[in-house]
Amino acid sequence: MADLQDEPHSVGIGAEDLPAPELPAGALDRAVALLSVHPVADGCNTLVWTLRQSPYHDIDTPDVNVDTDIPRLRAGGVGAQFWSLLVPQGRPRGDMTGDQVVSDTLEQIDVALALMRRYPDSLRLALSADDMADARNRGRIASFLGPVPGRTLTDSLGALRAFHTLGVRILAPAGAPWAQDDLTAFGHEVVREANRLAMILDVNGCPPAVACQIAGASKSPTIISNTAAAALNPHPGNVPDEVLLALGEANGLAMVTFDAARTGDSLHAVADHLDHVRAVAGPESVGLGAAFGTEPQGSRPAGLTDPSGYPRLIAELLERGWPESDLALLTWGNALRVVRDAEFTARRSKVSPAGQN
Repeated sequence: MADLQDEPHSVGIGAEDLPAPELPAGALDRAVALLSVHPVADGCNTLVWTLRQSPYHDIDTPDVNVDTDIPRLRAGGVGAQFWSLLVPQGRPRGDMTGDQVVSDTLEQIDVALALMRRYPDSLRLALSADDMADARNRGRIASFLGPVPGRTLTDSLGALRAFHTLGVRILAPAGAPWAQDDLTAFGHEVVREANRLAMILDVNGCPPAVACQIAGASKSPTIISNTAAAALNPHPGNVPDEVLLALGEANGLAMVTFDAARTGDSLHAVADHLDHVRAVAGPESVGLGAAFGTEPQGSRPAGLTDPSGYPRLIAELLERGWPESDLALLTWGNALRVVRDAEFTARRSKVSPAGQN
């Protein structure tokens, strides 16, 4: 939809991401034009956790102390964002109890909802594919809540239903006792209930065998919200080709991160991972999940230090011969399809009524 209403996205280039000398201006112009119609649906941003720790950040203005703000999201052509509600690994509180995990998750949800209320002209809570498209057309960034950790679910599905009521639409099984070495009987119940609720399962961090099991058991597409190809870099957070194949066969989605430790330290290295995921899983199963949202720390690939770098990445892929139809799937179409397919699955679901486990 080229005629965006209300407050159209202004797609441009951030100060830190000026065109590299080897990048033809024509490719960059084509990238900007494509993103104005097919904006980025990014699968992972951890800003909610950052704002919980440092609430003084005003993301309505450029802030050098955090890599995500509204001007840079707009400069990068971001039209939808999945806001992670996971507590980062290595948090200095020891082994948290189940109650602590639930409490932390509820606090994360509260911060995320406050974020939507604080910036209503730029961010809009999205609960469905129609919300996603409508927000894009009105110049807002469609904001999905999730994933939340599967560890919040023990022997009852009540927490899952409660999270859905609060607006959460993505669940991450990694670390849950029902999705460690194997998908248990309760794990299969979780998958069925998530399907019934139109909640997307994010298998990021799951052991490869379990990720494949979940992708096969789910009647709606599963995703990996931020990853890279283990075939190119055997980082423990990257996924092997067997998982990419399973996602492709299940119409799922692998969203490539912008973490230099996992991809390599350049925009070209990230493009290599996108090439690989597209080749193995297929053009309908590759997406973008940068995992921005942090205060300055760690390393980002050169040219992709914040969301404003997206046009340069798309220009690089154009130079590599990606057709615009595949790029439209990469940026927007695949994520929209996954959300819509989850809703179709929920409508067809024959699972027992809510309240029965």
